Amino acid sequence: MKSVIVFGSLNMDLTIQCERIPQQGETVEGSNFLSNPGGKGGNQAVAAAKFGASTKMIACVGQDVFGQKLLNVLEEYKVDCQSVKISKSGQTGVAVITCHEGDNRIILSSGTNHELKAEDVKEVLYKVAKPGDLFVTQYECEQNTVLESLQIAKEMGMYTIFNPAPAKIIPTQYYTYIDLLVVNQTEAEFQTKIFPQEEESCKEAIQSMRQMGAQQVIITLGSSGSIFNLGEELYQVPACQIEAVDTTAAGDTFIGVLAACLAEEKDLKESVQYATKAAALTITRYGAQQAIPYRKEIEI
Repeated sequence: MKSVIVFGSLNMDLTIQCERIPQQGETVEGSNFLSNPGGKGGNQAVAAAKFGASTKMIACVGQDVFGQKLLNVLEEYKVDCQSVKISKSGQTGVAVITCHEGDNRIILSSGTNHELKAEDVKEVLYKVAKPGDLFVTQYECEQNTVLESLQIAKEMGMYTIFNPAPAKIIPTQYYTYIDLLVVNQTEAEFQTKIFPQEEESCKEAIQSMRQMGAQQVIITLGSSGSIFNLGEELYQVPACQIEAVDTTAAGDTFIGVLAACLAEEKDLKESVQYATKAAALTITRYGAQQAIPYRKEIEI
């Protein structure tokens, strides 16, 4: 069975609800404070594991209460954390999240997420990965490490999935190491200068990223679902119509479940359909990893 190996961030999310966003110098009342494990890497790993994939985590946390809590929760969800490094000096990453009217604003302190170097990732991959396994990463770790790790994974024969978030430029020479590029509208515009909205602009943005070297591209379109290419053909999967409560982990859930489906050798269209339903269920709940659904919930 193919494994999903996630190299990425582990953060403790500190989330609070508010009726309106405070202005400069203003204090407003909040409610429903939550302290729970997150980080794009951790969220994507949990989504894959909850769907049933054999999932391994490559990351770094500090010797602090947040770091231990993050590892404990990942292991409860059956994510293999044997390759997670414990930093002797750094502090675990933290994300402060303000939720307002179903949307969120995030301030991120990267902490130990930036400690790992490409050689560290390479050492782990040579121990735990095999050709055909799926390598998933994002941009919440150090940029050059992420890019070089994509190259290492691709040259090892792994299937690479890249979510360049938060948005940073992908140097052209690294596109050829990306089998599947997953971006939202903002991230697509950042890479291509094209804001994908209707079919024609989506087509132009996807073609631009493919011309730079990406094999396949998925653009998530929020309430309009997602659009992706199979060869030269474009396919759109509509979103599930639900009422959003908290969008914090929606994109990460989409990617984690997508990877888990591909690990089972489901085709891309079916995988996107599963991922879409999983993301929809996630945003009906508060929090990050705790909000991500299990496979049995998705398949109802």
